[in-house]
Amino acid sequence: MKLHIQGARVIDPASGTDAVRDIYVAGGRIVALGENPGDFAADRVIDARGLAVLPGLVDLAARLREPGYEYRATLESEMQAALAGGVTSIVQPPDTDPTLDEPGLIEMLKHRARLLNRARLYPLGAMTIGLKGEKLTEMAELTEAGCVAFSQAEEPVIDTTVLHRAMQYAATFGYALWLRPQDPWLGRGGVAASGSYASRLGLSGVPEQSETIALHTIFELQRITRARIHLCRVSSAAGLELVRKARAEGLPVSCDIGAHHVHLTDLDIGHFDSHFRLVPPLRGQRDRDAIRAALADGTIDAICSDHTPVDDDNKLLPFSEAEPGATGLELLLSLTVKWANETGIPLVQALARVTSEPARVLGDKVLASTGRIAVGGSADLCLVDLDTLWTVQASALNSQGKHTPFLGLEVPARVRATLVEGRLVYEGGSLKM
Repeated sequence: MKLHIQGARVIDPASGTDAVRDIYVAGGRIVALGENPGDFAADRVIDARGLAVLPGLVDLAARLREPGYEYRATLESEMQAALAGGVTSIVQPPDTDPTLDEPGLIEMLKHRARLLNRARLYPLGAMTIGLKGEKLTEMAELTEAGCVAFSQAEEPVIDTTVLHRAMQYAATFGYALWLRPQDPWLGRGGVAASGSYASRLGLSGVPEQSETIALHTIFELQRITRARIHLCRVSSAAGLELVRKARAEGLPVSCDIGAHHVHLTDLDIGHFDSHFRLVPPLRGQRDRDAIRAALADGTIDAICSDHTPVDDDNKLLPFSEAEPGATGLELLLSLTVKWANETGIPLVQALARVTSEPARVLGDKVLASTGRIAVGGSADLCLVDLDTLWTVQASALNSQGKHTPFLGLEVPARVRATLVEGRLVYEGGSLKM
């Protein structure tokens, strides 16, 4: 189908564009920006005056719960949630059941995603078999099956020798390792950030040293191996300062943060509200402010949803017993725009953290096909009403996971339509023709 998107405010962080332009789409690609290429006859014209057109969002961490946890969510429901949030590319962590440590599982997951014909899916392969931290997986075979990188998800590697070998192997063959920095022992079993507030609530704590000690280990091994490392959900001011120094040193490292941590602190836990039970735990205002500063200066490359659907039976429990996690795919854009509005960050700069920058983290092949608006590029787009405020309500979420710390909050930016390869895959209201 040939589409003519008319009169939109085109915001493309990759090129720094923020201007009103028409977009012409054919064969799943953008064939022209601005002027009609001359021989273009649209099958459908979308009047996008008053709307912004953004690159489809790229989410670096969203658990779609397949295989193994279909009672919590399905690939179909969570991809629909992604499209409702303007997310067109999703990275799936390997902590499914069974773990994504065999090529057949990767191929099956990608086949399921292709059949649904919705968002793009980029699986992370398990770095070690069963995520047990003992024996490395066959990374070459997993890459051939479609893995974009390798991760331990939330499971730490206890044996540093295994981590060293993984880095050596990854550096040799050009693979990336995605690691969440956490010491396997310090803070084990903790449910909140260590500090006066956790102490007053009587909650077991996770000190920031759990993160910083792990970062020191990762960077020391990286200096030896020069492996490419992506750090997932660094949550403390001290940890971010270490990342900043590592980048200044020239180590090949990138970093992301969950959208929840951009806005919330440990005080938001209130009276043991399990919606705020997250991993890593929410930290103090100093840490939250450091996260915002690191996003602004580029120390943090990307904001991810860290989407983790949790069912009622596992979430509506006492805080210490509740399963950590929150739904986030449909909130990623709104929370990013909210951060920009609150801090005065230019919108084009803020949106880079959920479009071009996460695409860059995934590598040149992904960056060539998504995360930007460019002639010849794939038409992965979302049409957004940036001025509309909407209230987060469980009943309005497409995800099967209804639990989020932002329930009842009024947030900006409502997605009106989402395109993947030029196909209109989501329409959240009648578009003007």
